[in-house]
Amino acid sequence: MLASAGLSGLAHGTVLSVSVLAVAAGMGLNALDVVEIEPTDAGVVAIVELALIFTLFSDGMIVERELLVGHRGPTARALVIAMPVTAALIGLAAKLAFGELSWAEAFLLGAVLAPTDPVITSSVVGAKALPAKLRHTLNLESGLNDGLALPFVLVLIVVASGEGSAGGEAGLLLGEALAGLLIGAVIAMVANGLIDHLPGGGITAKYKGVYALGIGLAAFGLAESTIGNGLVATFAAGITTALVERKAINAFREFNESLSVVLQTVTLFIFGSLVVGSGVPSPAVAAIGLAAFVLFVARPIAILGALSGSDMPPIQRRFVAWFGPKGVASMLFALFVLKSDVPEAGLIFQIASLVILASVLAHGLTDTLGARWMDRRLSRSG
Repeated sequence: MLASAGLSGLAHGTVLSVSVLAVAAGMGLNALDVVEIEPTDAGVVAIVELALIFTLFSDGMIVERELLVGHRGPTARALVIAMPVTAALIGLAAKLAFGELSWAEAFLLGAVLAPTDPVITSSVVGAKALPAKLRHTLNLESGLNDGLALPFVLVLIVVASGEGSAGGEAGLLLGEALAGLLIGAVIAMVANGLIDHLPGGGITAKYKGVYALGIGLAAFGLAESTIGNGLVATFAAGITTALVERKAINAFREFNESLSVVLQTVTLFIFGSLVVGSGVPSPAVAAIGLAAFVLFVARPIAILGALSGSDMPPIQRRFVAWFGPKGVASMLFALFVLKSDVPEAGLIFQIASLVILASVLAHGLTDTLGARWMDRRLSRSG
């Protein structure tokens, strides 16, 4: 954490990124036998899940009312069309590359790798020089697809394990996602509605961020302990907070973004160590080829097809097509698979880890360059 934060000034505005530095630190210290982290440790899953909770809540608070209403078209296409197509393409390629995977296991890998990561997209989302529609399409897609992909991951784990039917599990998990959406929105509306009626003159300045964090955790906890999807509830709570409590949103956002960055840095460090510990899937050539397919073929084809005919300019579509990094959500889903009874859970985890590592490096090294390129193209065309 000291090194990542201390070098953030150097990394800012260059091809480096804190994400790349954190992963490299984890890999280096594991290779030197200084750090050893077991992927099945319950603490590892808890840390990754917390990082995803805080990231989803913080990203939800970035949403602006007019953009949520006026620019929902590209985001809806990315979620409803591109994400399932991406998962299907990855599943087909995985089955061809690794014959030992069953069809259920191959498509499970596709579901694990389909979501994009709000951690690595944060630098692009925050680049005010880029068009608002482009930034918010990436933000909403990366924020929503984590929670939406989770039910598919859980259904396919059940099917691949031979423990149940897909139909029954799918209906149950769809209901959990909808319940999570409702729970998150209600918790946020009630909690934000109480702000002006709290005793003693309300919340003191230094506790505003803590109050907001409590909203996100309460939404997640209530959803998970009842009938809802906690990740969907968390993101819904963040969006609702942004819509109903505009005057306090800056104080809320600054605190929660700082906390989410702490957990993201730790998570990426852990992931770097896990990659070294898990090893390279065999055959390595097939694994590398699949990673290249995920980054350069599956995502671009799915996004460009989904956004065809939309009102988003072609140059912006190409940018969105490239910038689909894999990260915290895919790490968490891969850990879920590893702890399951899926026969080839170890191989799926190894492949997913390699793809996520390739994505962190490729997208982490091109986020600043890509934003600059887009800014220059827009300036010339303007």
